[in-house]
Formats: sequence, C-alpha cells, structure tokens
Amino acid sequence: MNPSSFFIKDGILQGSTFVASPNFNARPADFGEISAIIIHNISLPPAQFNQSDDTGTHYVKAFFQNKLIATDHPYFAEICTLQVSAHLFIERDGTVTQFVNFNDRAWHAGISSYLGRANCNDFSIGIELEGTDHQDYEEIQYEVLSQIIVAIYHAYPATRRQLAGHSDIAPSRKTDPGKHFDWQKLRSRVAQLYLSTSK
Repeated sequence: MNPSSFFIKDGILQGSTFVASPNFNARPADFGEISAIIIHNISLPPAQFNQSDDTGTHYVKAFFQNKLIATDHPYFAEICTLQVSAHLFIERDGTVTQFVNFNDRAWHAGISSYLGRANCNDFSIGIELEGTDHQDYEEIQYEVLSQIIVAIYHAYPATRRQLAGHSDIAPSRKTDPGKHFDWQKLRSRVAQLYLSTSK
C-alpha cells in the first residue's frame, strides 16, 4: 500500500468497506471540531481472531450491527444487548471496515475525558484494532492504521497529534490498546507519512 491508499470524502474512508451500524447519532451542535483519534482493541470471542458466525459475518462486525448471536459463545450472552460501535475496525490482515460516518458520533468511548474535556464520543474518531492487551499487533495493522490516521489528519486537521488510547481517556475502566501496542512505531510512521503527503 502507498500513502494515497486511503482518503476521506464526505466522512467516508475511501479504501474501506462501509457496513452501517445503527449505533450512532449526530454530534452535538456545539461540539466544535473533530479533534481526537482514540485507539481501542477488540476480539470476539475474547483473545480469538478472525471468528465468524454461521452466515460468515465476523463476530465484531455482527456486534457493531446488533446482530451478535448470544448462544454462539458464553461471553456473547453478556454483551449481545449492548449498543456500541466504532468508526473503523482494522482486522489482523489489515482489512478495514467503517461502521459510522466520521461526521457522526460513534459510541466507542463511554464515560471518558481527554485533555480535560468530557464525553469523548462528541469530538473524537474511534478506531478498533482486532487484538488484545496481551498480544502483539500485526505489522500490517500498524501500516494501515498509520495511513488512515494521516488521511484523518488531512480531512480533520484538529486531530493532528491528538492520538490517545482508550486507557488514556478512561483509565479507571479500560486498558486497551494495551502494553503490547507500540505507540512509538505508530507515531514515527504517522509523522513520516504526513510529511510525505503534505509536500
């Protein structure tokens, strides 16, 4: 992939597949600008990757569409009634799915605060990586994530350098993306790509 593989048009990431989630709403009228990018991790069932239901739908995608089947795994019975979403989901092989238009409010952060500002869903973009706190992420996930962040920087300039983990905005509740997430690698790649695409 090259730095131009992804770009954003009317809130949609070109280069991804859009699968609409019902779990979103409008950002508040007075929210200001989209000004942060929040990185999460998710795996369903926990610590298992590339798992799908009988229809071939990835369990994470089913979850964000409120279609998770409670009887498919004991853990699903605990979460299948939750209504959550992220703007993007990046699988272990780098496949990217968008669930919510960036201009809308996805339900990814919960009770949260960033740089003294509460309710991060109002002003942030949420990106879920397929992974866990206790395993390394795939190289292709860093590559794709870096390219996407640069695309977001260009479309929403107030997000530049405003990267945080779920653990940063909700430290008493969340630990993702975990200690195995290499922030230095990500920030270095993003900086290089941003320079190369800003000339």
